[in-house]
Amino acid sequence: MRTVAFAFALLTAPLSAAAWEFSPVPICTLFHQDADVAVMVTYDPATGEYAIQLSREGGWPDAAVFSMRFEGQRGLTISTTRHVIEVEDTRTLTVRDRGFGNVLNGLNFNQRAVAVLGDLEVPVSLDGAAPAVEEFRACPTDQFVRSAWTAAIQAS
Repeated sequence: MRTVAFAFALLTAPLSAAAWEFSPVPICTLFHQDADVAVMVTYDPATGEYAIQLSREGGWPDAAVFSMRFEGQRGLTISTTRHVIEVEDTRTLTVRDRGFGNVLNGLNFNQRAVAVLGDLEVPVSLDGAAPAVEEFRACPTDQFVRSAWTAAIQAS
């Protein structure tokens, strides 16, 4: 739920820039705020799990299959029935998995992604995504240790 609140806070924050951003702490995070949707990709080395969360003010309809269509040089479409929409807050759709190579390739090598759920299609610009995706791919998996070590040094 904390992640949903974070994503929604970012979604409703004023748009100062529509850049793709990467952060390694507290977990590897790739974030982008587009006009109608916030996209957050995370990797948690403690669980070995990737997640993509798409948050939009209008919420997501109930549908059996969620797809991401990547349009550009390396176009592809990936689909899953394992998506989750929060019951109490339908603004965020989440997909979790242990492998995200197709998602990262889609974000890295294309111009646009389109999230598709039922009849709803939500486009996401991938302009400028490649450098942030490359940083995400290179994210250190020991940032929890490094973060704790840095905090201990600063406290002393």
